[in-house]
Amino acid sequence: MSDDLAGAPVTVPGRTVVTGAAGFIGSHVAEALLGYGSQVLGIDSCLRDPDGVGRNLAPLERHDGFRLLRADLLDVTAEEFEGVDTVFHLAAQPGVRTSWGSRFGQYCDSNILATHRVMEAAAAAGVRRVVVSSSSSVYGRTDVAAFDESLAPSPMSPYGVTKLAGEQLALVHAMRPDATVSVIALRYFTVYGPRQRDDMAIGRMIRAALTGEPMTVFGDGRQQRDFTFVGDVVRANLLAMGADARTAVVNVGTGEIVTVLDLLDLVGEVTGRPVPVTFAPAEAGDVPFTRADVKEAERVIGYRSAVSLREGLQRQLEWMSATGGVPGAAQVRPSR
Repeated sequence: MSDDLAGAPVTVPGRTVVTGAAGFIGSHVAEALLGYGSQVLGIDSCLRDPDGVGRNLAPLERHDGFRLLRADLLDVTAEEFEGVDTVFHLAAQPGVRTSWGSRFGQYCDSNILATHRVMEAAAAAGVRRVVVSSSSSVYGRTDVAAFDESLAPSPMSPYGVTKLAGEQLALVHAMRPDATVSVIALRYFTVYGPRQRDDMAIGRMIRAALTGEPMTVFGDGRQQRDFTFVGDVVRANLLAMGADARTAVVNVGTGEIVTVLDLLDLVGEVTGRPVPVTFAPAEAGDVPFTRADVKEAERVIGYRSAVSLREGLQRQLEWMSATGGVPGAAQVRPSR
């Protein structure tokens, strides 16, 4: 078991469900649960990123305890959740920039209606807990030093709106007078690491450094972000599974920030090669600043980040080298 999971529970329920199990974070959560001996049902339509789906599912399918249901969550029924203690709801339509325009209906289906359907099925099946994956995008623009959960959400993109709606839907299901299901919602701050989608910033930076092909930075590069390693996010999910709370919303981040320009420099140090970039105007919905206040996460679920940004970048570079997805990656030895 990875050192990232130190402090996470070593005893997990016999049966769990992971929605979005073929995705970036979902595959890591499912793999961790399998490592602890849980029987995991992964539910995923597997329609996006066929190469990524096969790569992400490969380590799961080596476990006898894993079963994949290729299905749209809008079609899920209570039958799939019978005998399940915890559902980790990670399936979603991602992306701020692409949430504007004609694709908004997909975001509503995947992030709102699907969450409603998962909660209905979980309640009908007697599931004890649903751990819902939310996003720091629900906060929008704010002038505070760090985002804490008491801030009034003010999302700046259709994506953020749908993530907030999904989060709130799950909570109201748990707050019904007759409800038996409980909900912990985790607001992720810019997750990165092995298996990250190809369109995400850090993977694009590493790829640009290794290939010499410039990547596009939207805005002036002074945007500040709280980058969270996927191993920390997995640990937060496992901790949320056993937390003593009926309903809660907590941030999952590091509490530390870095500008995009400084991140480019750090990627250059780790790869030993500069990151070539071109600049383009900032896009709608792209907030200038995110930083997690993680005090509530520590209080409610016992979470603290464990992986530094430099260490996380090194691990992602090592993974890219091992998988051979980027020309020249295998010849790069990450700096330490």
